[in-house]
Amino acid sequence: MPVSWTPASADTVVHGDNLDVLQTLPDEAFTVIYLDPPFNTGRSQTRHETHSVRGTRAGAVAGFKGVQYERIRGDLMKYDDRFDDYWSFLEPRLAEAWRLLADDGTLYLHLDYREAHYAKVLLDALFGRASFLNEIIWAYDYGAKSQRHWPTKHDTILVYVKNAASYHFDSSAVDREPYMAPGLVTPEKAARGKLPTDVWWHTIVSPTGREKTGYPTQKPEGVLRRIVQASSREGDWVLDFFAGSGTTGAVATALGRRYLLVDENPEAIAVMRQRLPGASFEKA
Repeated sequence: MPVSWTPASADTVVHGDNLDVLQTLPDEAFTVIYLDPPFNTGRSQTRHETHSVRGTRAGAVAGFKGVQYERIRGDLMKYDDRFDDYWSFLEPRLAEAWRLLADDGTLYLHLDYREAHYAKVLLDALFGRASFLNEIIWAYDYGAKSQRHWPTKHDTILVYVKNAASYHFDSSAVDREPYMAPGLVTPEKAARGKLPTDVWWHTIVSPTGREKTGYPTQKPEGVLRRIVQASSREGDWVLDFFAGSGTTGAVATALGRRYLLVDENPEAIAVMRQRLPGASFEKA
């Protein structure tokens, strides 16, 4: 069933396959797209055929060292035979994300160590290297710690803009954080705090905290708050099509932004019905 969303719609949650939903949405409608896709754990995903978007459009920025996008994709598939299953699932959704971003818009792609390096190369090709803005490291310290290697306690968030000459970024809107050595700055600076860098020390969602919904991959509101504050203005539309527990929608509401969330998991939809009572719910 076609999705009825337009920029004049209410805040909306759609229950359905995100690729099907994305293909019905208008071009350049969203200022922020945040994606927290399932990490590649070796399981197969549904495959969809796709083709390069950025590298074949008139006036496009050259991809990685000018090499054609399909060549890069092919080389990566030769390097790792698990790559094809995961990226045949994710790649067409990233191509749709590029189409749906406003000219001043920003994509935040949240991955772990298994896929971040592949994603960086492919996004360079898809968006153009000039559109790469940041690699954010979200560091935390919770859970089991291996004795056989350095414990893995961070995720990577890759940040790409639609247009490197016109993207929106407002550092003054971002919540500040304490100095790690407040004695080395003036009392005024210590009281005000400092702007975050590209390394974010932030705890995971507390098992006993007020944010906890019980959804297994829930991300903390503090991480999403920084993203939405910096890269959008009040009234702008935010899209999350791996919406999970609905953290993006909760943060967008608190900050006066509009949101469209998509997920095909009935458990996610049930959580979001409780968490986002002001949203319009639709089935694709």
